[in-house]
Amino acid sequence: MFSRSISTKNLSFVSQRRRLIPYEPILIPFRALFSTHMVGDRPMLVRDFIHSALYDAKHGYFSQLSRSVGVLERSIRFNQLEGRKAYIDHLDKIYKQSDISWFTPVELFKPWYAHGIAEAIMRTANLSVPLKIYEIGGGSGTCAKGIMDYIMLNAPARVYTSMTYTSVEISPSLAEIQRETIGEVRSHLSKFRVECRDAADRGGWGEAEKQPCWVIMLEVLDNLPHDLIYSESQVSPWKEVWIEKQQNGQRLSEVYNPLQDPLIKSCVEIMELDNPHSMSKARSIWSKVFPKPQRRWLPTGSLVRYQWFSLTHGFSFYSYASLNMQKLLEVLHDALPKMSLIASDFSYLPDVKIPGERAPLVSTKKDGCSIDYHSYLDAKGDADIFFPTDFRLLEHLDHYCSGWPRFHGDKSSKQGKKRRTLVLDTSSFMEEFGFPSRTRTKDGYNPLLDDFKNTKFYLSVPTHNIK
Repeated sequence: MFSRSISTKNLSFVSQRRRLIPYEPILIPFRALFSTHMVGDRPMLVRDFIHSALYDAKHGYFSQLSRSVGVLERSIRFNQLEGRKAYIDHLDKIYKQSDISWFTPVELFKPWYAHGIAEAIMRTANLSVPLKIYEIGGGSGTCAKGIMDYIMLNAPARVYTSMTYTSVEISPSLAEIQRETIGEVRSHLSKFRVECRDAADRGGWGEAEKQPCWVIMLEVLDNLPHDLIYSESQVSPWKEVWIEKQQNGQRLSEVYNPLQDPLIKSCVEIMELDNPHSMSKARSIWSKVFPKPQRRWLPTGSLVRYQWFSLTHGFSFYSYASLNMQKLLEVLHDALPKMSLIASDFSYLPDVKIPGERAPLVSTKKDGCSIDYHSYLDAKGDADIFFPTDFRLLEHLDHYCSGWPRFHGDKSSKQGKKRRTLVLDTSSFMEEFGFPSRTRTKDGYNPLLDDFKNTKFYLSVPTHNIK
């Protein structure tokens, strides 16, 4: 079974040439916005359209949610549930009682999910130096508390005594909730702090951290705004996609321009290292006889940080959607050159109706049921736009941002990679580091292992090539 969101949603599985318009980040004065009103008189890039549909302060999808990500009052006692049906019924009851759109995995499976992450850190960290942990977008503090609890109970006393845990959280309201969560164990407070700032702002990190540290990112990547590129055939050059109003002003259409946006060009360059847009002579001839349009979604995010939204509405789960994967990794590698990274997110989304490689689900809820749109242009502020994470691309970006010469044009360099990386299915990660027996029902069903087959963990640690 595949889980496409942490909720009780259903579980399952003509181009035209236009004049190039120079890109400038567009901030539209939103009024009666959605969806044709999101686009003004000038075309806008797809990432700006998606950002508006999700994050506009008045009409965006996340600004209309009544509450933030849920917090369970008590842990689920899986061992007391008979099986899958009992678990689903229990989950339905929790959602109805709390009126929450979704719960994150670390919340549903607390404390065991966080304990698995803590065990992975303890096995690979150099415990001869003080343990430093940073979490990007710490939500309610459930992950932080679970990790600190585990280290307090299982690590040598000196490790817990000297450790520090920093949550980089842009929402002041959630920062306060995190302090309250951590404060449930008084001894944690002296080791924990929240920094209310943007993790992608290099200035907020100060001088580069020379000591080893850990960075945790859980469900940070899936709502990043993306760009879209298009080619007329398998051998045609890529073009960046813009959105404009049709003449009647009632509908939106796509415009295809040569690649010019720096962020799109950079992302394409990195992707081409792995999957060049070229083919053999025979396939080239075949593609001309039977041309097939190509569409790819790129995790570029947005060049403009809309911090005012997160500060106003206090959503940690969404506060990093305005970041782009590459920029965030560049900042982290520069500020924390000896960091080890643990990230978790969705690698695959079932039943996607939007065309293109790495396409998103565009989904809304009506009368308790999930409805998926066939076009991202139908997003009217009532729909979540939810992307899978390409972990292979994430790995390439990680190596690129670490400064490995072969990813910066120096093909002759014999210098080894600066990162050692590993991608694991959630079930594999939890079987290795976690406590599967704690999330198993009486009949052997285990929702953490059985229902999250489309989620993965990414682990990245520095090698001896880091100076």
